[in-house]
Formats: sequence, C-alpha cells, structure tokens
Amino acid sequence: MSAVADSLPYPRLKPVAEPALIKGVQMARSLKFGQIIVTGPPGAGKSTFMRAIGGWPEEGYADLAIKGWWRAQSLALRPREIHLGLPFVGHNASLSLFDDEWTRDWRRLQLDFGRIQYPPAKRYFFSVDWRARYAFEFILPSAETILQYRTERAKHGTHPIDEHIDFEEIRAQVDLFGRVALHFHRNGMIVHIREGVDAMPMEIDDSSSSADHALP
Repeated sequence: MSAVADSLPYPRLKPVAEPALIKGVQMARSLKFGQIIVTGPPGAGKSTFMRAIGGWPEEGYADLAIKGWWRAQSLALRPREIHLGLPFVGHNASLSLFDDEWTRDWRRLQLDFGRIQYPPAKRYFFSVDWRARYAFEFILPSAETILQYRTERAKHGTHPIDEHIDFEEIRAQVDLFGRVALHFHRNGMIVHIREGVDAMPMEIDDSSSSADHALP
C-alpha cells in the first residue's frame, strides 16, 4: 500500500483484478474507453493522464448538487477531464477548488454530503443505467508530489491558481477528493483511485468490519 493510500479515508484499497492496457495505461479490465471520467485536485496530473489515453481535450464541469448532473452535455464526450462543483455547508452555490471562496475559506469549509445528487439505480430493462455509464478515475498523488509539480509549473505562469501555493491547502484538497471518491463508491458509482498515469488503478475494498463503514 502506498503512503498516500494509507492517508486517505478508505477502509482499504486493493489493486483492480486483472488490469488491462487501454491506450498503454493500466485500467480495470471491465472498463470501457467511453466510460472514463477523470477528476482530482489541482495539479494532480489529470491533463497528463488525458493526454496519455488520448481523451477529449476540453475540460468539463459537473455541479454535484444539481439533480441530473449526470445528463450534462459536458459529460457526453468521453474520456474527459472534469472539475467538480461541490456543495459546502453554509454556501448556497457549489464551489470548485479554483473558486476564490474555496481559496479564502478552505480551513472552515465542510463538505455537505447530503446535497450531493446521484443517478437513480436502473429499474427497467430499457432504462438507462446511469451509474454504469461513467467510470470515475480519481487521480490522487501525494500532497508532496502535487506541491513539487505545482511549484515547478508556477515558474511558467500557465495556471493562475499557482500564484499562491499552500501545502496545507493541497493536503486538504487531496483529502477532500478522497472523501468524495469514497462517497461515490458507496452510492453505487464506478470508482478507481490512482496516483498517476503509470500507477496501478486501485478500488475501494469495503469488506472490512461495519464499524469502519461510517460515511465521512
């Protein structure tokens, strides 16, 4: 188990069974190329991952507090990198980790899990199975790795978010996305976690004792 995996709020992570190569990148064998949605905190390596697999070049956005976000046009073309809009307690509008409100208040923000919307389970033969339509690849390297990458990237001035780099904020972002990944998994979504393009994809193992199963 890697150091970053040990630090995230999962009962346990395990490598996907019998990984297969998709565009030269190790993926779960059950995964289809058109299912892939890539997400993660700023500087995690999402764009690098997308270039490696030859995915859709434009970034998308999904506000998880909006019912029906899974039908958004931004998710129609895949594989695709998306930024998540997340609901926080005391904020009517969802925030992304690029928003000024996050940058200013991240130490006090508490994710409002109760407002995250999920597609309904498939009930009829001809109905769309929205939960199976997408496979979320959460790119979650260590905070130290992200800090090093963003510090180097800041020298080129390509990303405004790198004008102010705070290691503790990066740690909070990695933890936050880890909790979202766990919540996705426990609400029936397909979730894999990896530290980067060359890393083995991992899945959440919920086979530990029920005492470990409280949602974050």
